[in-house]
Parts: sequence; C-alpha cells; structure tokens
Amino acid sequence: MSRPRLVLLDRDGTINVKAPEGEYVLSVEDLELLPGAAEAVGELTAANLPVRVVTNQRCISRGLLDDEGLGAIHRELVRLLDAAGGQVDEILVCPHGHGECECRKPLPGMLLAAAEHAGVSPADTVMIGDADSDIEAGRAAGMRTIQITSAAASGADAIAPTLLDAVRRHVLGAST
Repeated sequence: MSRPRLVLLDRDGTINVKAPEGEYVLSVEDLELLPGAAEAVGELTAANLPVRVVTNQRCISRGLLDDEGLGAIHRELVRLLDAAGGQVDEILVCPHGHGECECRKPLPGMLLAAAEHAGVSPADTVMIGDADSDIEAGRAAGMRTIQITSAAASGADAIAPTLLDAVRRHVLGAST
C-alpha cells in the first residue's frame, strides 16, 4: 500500500491511556500518554505527514466536562506531543451521545470532515484507532484502517500492538 497523505488518530486508547469502562478523561491530571505514542506522532511529523485527532467525547453531552475543560486537556495533549517533536494539525470532537448526530464514530462524518479540512481524499487517508467504532468509521469513509489491538482478528486492514508499531510498520514502512 502507498503512503497516506493524512493520518487520523483516535485519542483515548490510541494516544493516551483510556479511562476504565464508563469513565472519562476529565482533567489534565487524568491524561497519560501511552508508551511510544509521542514518539509515533513525532515520526509522522518528521515524515511530513499531517496528523489530525478524531475523538468521541460524550462526556460533554452528559455534562461531565465543558468545552473549557476539554480545551485544557487538548492543549496538554498537544504540548506533550510537541515535546517529542510531534505536531497535531487539528483535533475534531464529537460531543454527542449515540444516535444524536452524523459525526459520532462509527459514523464517518467526523473523519470525512477531517479529510476535507486537510484537502485530502479519504482514499489517501489512514485511520488508526483501538476501538471497533474507529475501524467502522474509517471503512465507512473509504479510508485505510489500522487497529491498535492484541487480538488476532480485526476488521481493520492491519493491526498493531501500539501506535508506534502501527506508524513504523504500516504507515512509514520502517521495521521495528
């Protein structure tokens, strides 16, 4: 497969540690990068590949976090990635609950918007995420997909145990 022109990353479980089921990253103190994630974004940046984050954040519609709090978390995320040489060009957020919109993954709306904002065809975009909904959204958008999982079976085009491995083996084509 050819190198993509745009990389979309899920946030929780792909870049940072996912909160336990039913809980959310609600503060800067809750934000913890996964091992190698900052390095992975740094390698994408060094390869001149634009990176956009696409994240469902239902905690907003549930009233658990406001836009200001989410902004603080995202500023810290960008700061941590920047410290490792990584650049995030945009963070797109779906604040809605299930069935309230067209942007919530597994629907493709947010991913298609990210590609449009970047001026890149969905066919030239790769979506990397840990959840089945990330992969379903990427497939529905016509994008190549990589799932961060230790499972042998996945609906994704490729699987990898970490974001760093995904970037090196399946995006940049370098061996780990």
